[in-house]
Amino acid sequence: MSEPVLIVGGGIGGLALALALAKTGRRSVVLEQRSSFDGPGAGIQLGPNGVRVLQRLGLAEALKPAVGVPDALAVHHGTTGRTLAVLPLGRWIAARHGAPYWVAHRGDLHAVLAAAAAADPRITLRAAFALASPLVTETGVQARSTTGDVVAGAALVGADGLWSVTRHFIAPGHVPHFVGSTAARCVIPAAQAGRLALPAVGLWLTRGANVVHYPVRGGSEIAAVLITAETWASTQWDAAVDRTLLLKRLWTFHASLAEPLAKAGEWRKWALHRLLPLPHWALGRLALIGDAAHPMLPHLAQGGVLALEDAVTLADALAAHPDDDAQAFLAFERQRRRRAARVEALSALNGRIYHLTPPLSWARNGVLGLLPGSWLMAGYDWLYGWRG
Repeated sequence: MSEPVLIVGGGIGGLALALALAKTGRRSVVLEQRSSFDGPGAGIQLGPNGVRVLQRLGLAEALKPAVGVPDALAVHHGTTGRTLAVLPLGRWIAARHGAPYWVAHRGDLHAVLAAAAAADPRITLRAAFALASPLVTETGVQARSTTGDVVAGAALVGADGLWSVTRHFIAPGHVPHFVGSTAARCVIPAAQAGRLALPAVGLWLTRGANVVHYPVRGGSEIAAVLITAETWASTQWDAAVDRTLLLKRLWTFHASLAEPLAKAGEWRKWALHRLLPLPHWALGRLALIGDAAHPMLPHLAQGGVLALEDAVTLADALAAHPDDDAQAFLAFERQRRRRAARVEALSALNGRIYHLTPPLSWARNGVLGLLPGSWLMAGYDWLYGWRG
């Protein structure tokens, strides 16, 4: 039996890769620097392209009771609350792409992935393993932890996110840069969410800021994210929020949005960063997937989904090159690089459009009001119709 693939990072991408590899009969060891495999965060949107991966991995039914199934994406004027456009989701997008559009709590998705991985004998989960360096040998890779522990495998994949340690050994000197905005997240009970409790994804646009919200945990809770210009450039993913500043920003939005969100018990935030395209995602027996290779701004809600796509694509490439992991990594990069770049660029463009100031924001709002929602959503067929 071949040596396992070492996967650095036990998040969505790393666990999905382990499960996809197991489907092909390949063993893996998932090395997670945290002490457990629980997942932080709040909401995650799973377009049909992401749900299709979960179906392939046999996990969709396990997650289904916890998801929300929004009927539409409703775009609102941030200060007046007026609805600018309604783009169809629900039955429309499921019929169009053969899979539904789901929204979920990130912790619920992570729990389903982690439970499936823990139950698979081809997957070894190892917590409290912080990668210090990989050592590539003639026959494989050794991963050394910051405490001196060593794990050996045939190859190593960095699924260790935006601040990837693995990336340093594949593309040294390439680090994310702050874009001047932060994202703050919360979850509130649907019973206190008022207008936000509708079965829809809500997008609210105002000068220099936007809010996204949607139902999670079977509709019992509402996850929300506030994205706004700010100078706080931390590398933390789960930082405390200055409530005074948060409320000041929230109250620039219409009361029907600001009031329920102001009652949220806890908000956590992170700073938004971009990464210039890497010269390569793979180097010999080392490779990157997900945010380690191509981090996404959140304005297209595709970061986690692209990690899922990466996972099954890389597993397929390794199965197609059973005797040459390095060639498999190169084939994977060739297959994924253009799509990731397109999604990343559109995510950044959406952010600029969302935060326009007058008079350009007036033009944006006018266009949204004139064009049919189904026509706007059809423009994303290339994104949601992905099948590998």
